[in-house]
Amino acid sequence: MTCLFFSQLVIALEVEDRYATNNGVKIHYVVTGADAGTRPLIVMIHGFPDFWYSWRDQMEALAPDYRVAAVDQRGYNLSDKPAGVEAYAMPNLVGDIAAVIAAEGVKNAIVVGHDWGGAVAWNIAMHRPELVSHLVILNLPHPNGIGREIATNPVQQKNSEYAFRFQQPDAHKALTAEGLAGWVQDADARAIYVEAFGRSSFEGMLNFYKANYPRPPKAGSEPPAPQPALPKVKMPVLQFHGLEDQALLPGALNNTWEWVEKDWTLVTVPGAGHFVQQDASELVSATLKSWLLQRTEN
Repeated sequence: MTCLFFSQLVIALEVEDRYATNNGVKIHYVVTGADAGTRPLIVMIHGFPDFWYSWRDQMEALAPDYRVAAVDQRGYNLSDKPAGVEAYAMPNLVGDIAAVIAAEGVKNAIVVGHDWGGAVAWNIAMHRPELVSHLVILNLPHPNGIGREIATNPVQQKNSEYAFRFQQPDAHKALTAEGLAGWVQDADARAIYVEAFGRSSFEGMLNFYKANYPRPPKAGSEPPAPQPALPKVKMPVLQFHGLEDQALLPGALNNTWEWVEKDWTLVTVPGAGHFVQQDASELVSATLKSWLLQRTEN
């Protein structure tokens, strides 16, 4: 099925709906740009609270040179919404993206992720490196950095209180589609978000936090035991971070160079918040396209 959506620039973006299956869970995604197998595949993964439409401007910019797939993560919009916290554990989320890459008939892809999509992108790069040629992360520091800041930084702990609340039973009952779409600045886009969130599972959304987010430190408790070292990221990395993000403070970016093996390009964006791909859409799109073309042109 082909449908038309409109970007903030009021330019039509034609996309095709497709599905991939991971252990019986159907994952919806849309594609635009080149035919499958003719140009490099880019897979774009949204975060909370969002859906594939978050990437509309970047998809438009990249479509002339790439095949671009934007995913609805499980629990969101037109993807399946399995029950239970364990269904949203990171290995399942990584498997969803592996299924999308396989459904497109290619061996690997350029993987782009924001927020929880960034967490999935880091993890697929670390644990399934054969599937990722280039990695692009938006406003989601490396898991080592986030874990360190939550364990040791009181300001980050305070700013993560919303995530700790999301880990409580029945926290999803306080959510509404309208409230979740409140961050969307464009009124027309906000209406599209409300409709998509109306099809989503609020419980599924919060299961991302329950299954994967670090737990808050307990007063007077012993420091947590060291976790096994994560594999270093073996492909080139481009990372954006909107510096006005209050949920994920930039201190977590420190030492990222220790956790990657190839070039790491960090673009910090003053004045942009957590949703940097929309707050600084033109900058993100142009920088992303330039960075990729330098590394993927034949």
